[in-house]
Amino acid sequence: MNFDTRHDRSPSFAYKWEKYKGKDIIPCWIADTEFRCAQPIIDVLKERSEHGLFGYTLPKHHEPAISAIVQWCKKRYDWAVHPSWIVWTPGVVPAFNMASRAFCGEGEGIIVQTPNYPPLLAAPAINKREQLCVPTVLENGRWTLDLNVLEEHAAKPSSKLFIMCNPMNPSGSVMTKDELDKVADICNRHGVTICSDEIHCDLILDDLTHIPASKHEALSQNSITLMAASKTFNIAGLGTSFAIIPDVKTRQQFVSAGAGIVPWVTVMGLSATEAAFTRCDDWYLAQRKYLRDNRDYLLREINQINGLRAYSPQATFLMWVDASGLGVEDTQQWCEQRGVGPSPGRDFGAPDFFRVNFGCAKSYLEEIVTRLSVP
Repeated sequence: MNFDTRHDRSPSFAYKWEKYKGKDIIPCWIADTEFRCAQPIIDVLKERSEHGLFGYTLPKHHEPAISAIVQWCKKRYDWAVHPSWIVWTPGVVPAFNMASRAFCGEGEGIIVQTPNYPPLLAAPAINKREQLCVPTVLENGRWTLDLNVLEEHAAKPSSKLFIMCNPMNPSGSVMTKDELDKVADICNRHGVTICSDEIHCDLILDDLTHIPASKHEALSQNSITLMAASKTFNIAGLGTSFAIIPDVKTRQQFVSAGAGIVPWVTVMGLSATEAAFTRCDDWYLAQRKYLRDNRDYLLREINQINGLRAYSPQATFLMWVDASGLGVEDTQQWCEQRGVGPSPGRDFGAPDFFRVNFGCAKSYLEEIVTRLSVP
C-alpha cells in the first residue's frame, strides 16, 4: 500500500498518459488514479486467468459478486439491498444512456446538473432528448444544486428524467439528507424519474454520510442508483458496474432499454468487484487517508496561486479549480503551457475552470503546483 510510488503506465496504453505522449505535460485529467490495485484484486484476477476458460458467464449466476455488493451496501450505507434489485452494466455511462431511453421519449426533457462530466452532459443529445440544465451554486464554500431551477424544469410536462450526480463531479459535493429530501419532493410531485450516478460514493473524504438515492424512502420506487467498484479500486478498465433498482416495473423498463445492445459485464470485472468489496478494506481505508492528505495539500497550494481559487471537495479525488481570476481567454492552454494537463472546464460547461485529478503520488502534485506557480 505504497501510494507514493510512481508507476510507468506506458505498457498499458493508459488513456490518461496517451493524450500527452511525447510531451512534457503531467496528465491529471481523466478520472482514474495512479495507484496500483489492492493485492487481493490482483490475486483473484491471476487465479481467474490461470483457470484458462473465458466462456460466457451470466452475471446473475456469479453469486459471490452479487453477495459482495449486498454486504458492501449494508456495511457502508446500512442499506439492505435484495439481490434481485441488482442489474449489471458495463459502466455507468451506458447505464444512464439506458435510463435516457427507458424513461424519456424522443424530444422529451432530461434534466442534468451543470457543470458535469462530459458523457453525462452528452446523454440527452445522443438519445435525441432535450437537455435541461440545473446549475450548481456556491453556498458557504460548498457547491450545491439550484433547487429553484430544478423545480422550474421538473414542472415542465415534457420533463421525464433527472440524471443526478452524487457525489458531484467535478465539484465533489455530497448531497445532504435535506437536499435529497427536497429533490425527492420536486421529482415525485412532477413525475420525474431519478437516475443517480453515485460512482464516487465510496470516496467520501470528510466525516459525512452518503445516502444512496434508492435507499431514500421517497425515492425507492422512482429511482435508479448507479454504482461501481471502478473509481474506488482503480479497476475502471474492467468495464463493470451495476444499477440498484428496488421497484420491479422501473427495473424492467431499465433492462428492456438495453436489450440486445448492452453486453454483459466481463468475467474479470465480476471477480474483481467481488474481491474489492470483500478483501480490500485495509487498502481502501489507507487510500482514503492518502487522498484526504493530497486534497488538503493541493487545496492549500492552489489557493496561494494568483488567479486560482478552489473549494475543498467533500468526496472524489478531483478538484474543481476556478481560474477566472487569471483573466486569460483559454484556461486549458494556460495550464498546458506550464506543463500541466487537467480536464478542460469547457468540457464540463464552465470554460473558466479546470479539474485536477489528485489520485496520484504526492510528488506528482508537488510538480503540478510548481509548474502552475510559474508567472
